[in-house]
Amino acid sequence: MRVGLLTGGGDVPGLNAAIRAVVKRGEGEHGHSIVGFRNGWRGVVDGDVLPLTRQHIRNVLPVGGTLLGTARYHPRAEDGGIDAVLATLEQERIEALICIGGDGTLHAASVVAEAGVRIVAIPKTIDNDVFGTDQSIGFDTAVWIATEAIDRLHTTAESHNRVMVVEVMGHHAGWIAVTAGIAGGAEVVLTPEEPFDIEKIVKYLKHRHRSHASFSIVVVAEGAVPAEGSDMPYLPPVGKFGEIVAGAIGERVKMEIEQRTGFDARLTVLGHVQRGGTPTPVDRILGSRFGVAAIDAITRGESNVMTALRGEDIKLVPLPEIAGKIKHVPADLLEVARALA
Repeated sequence: MRVGLLTGGGDVPGLNAAIRAVVKRGEGEHGHSIVGFRNGWRGVVDGDVLPLTRQHIRNVLPVGGTLLGTARYHPRAEDGGIDAVLATLEQERIEALICIGGDGTLHAASVVAEAGVRIVAIPKTIDNDVFGTDQSIGFDTAVWIATEAIDRLHTTAESHNRVMVVEVMGHHAGWIAVTAGIAGGAEVVLTPEEPFDIEKIVKYLKHRHRSHASFSIVVVAEGAVPAEGSDMPYLPPVGKFGEIVAGAIGERVKMEIEQRTGFDARLTVLGHVQRGGTPTPVDRILGSRFGVAAIDAITRGESNVMTALRGEDIKLVPLPEIAGKIKHVPADLLEVARALA
């Protein structure tokens, strides 16, 4: 069987582990030919292919990014995009397709599957907001990077008696902010799930600095917004593709804290640092498990499903049930972050 493989959306650590697993298992155990498409769905539309063999995957396990390249391109959003995908798959004699991606890539995968293509998807996103799976490839590495940054900022914050504001990724869900904030001992964590009241934050910081500490760490997800009716009017700026502008909310929160408290404040925007570099063992293992599960599912004839981590097990969930949905941080985890302030 000729099986296509693509990685779409933003890169994350652990993608190469999944690619490696698909190739090793698919070629060695099942006798399939694996064909990679460069730059996500754009490569499928353009017919930009790369045959993948064991030679191509040597030594890629600890390497970040994706050897196939990626792009934020969705064929369903362009006239003729889906037809171009189907034409390329027919021309390349692709009998099944494995798509590794986040919300946008998986939504496109569901549409292509409904057009009759056998598809199995693998979830990846450092935001960890793919619905239906406990964890996505890339999340653990991003949390580790963010936690290390918070740890480092603690010492300089305490040395200079400053409030350090750390902005992390998380447009629609605050998984990185909450988990790294808890792990790093942040005093305040702001997420998209709970719009914040800047005056309450200011009062808390003033009380903390008067009573027992001369510094504080505030972690802000890039998608955090002030609550309606608060005295901090704010309209989130977006880029030309509708993406959130990195640093915008972090800079505003830093400025408000500085002006309202008189404390010296600094902003650190981790940005793309969170999605780069060497994957943690957790992401290497998760990517490998997802890759094996995906090619095994293809071999069994499964379609329109996604690999998912449920507890300790890898399951298959129907793509239509998860496509277009966001997995938000649960209330009990948000409560832990508040309780440890």
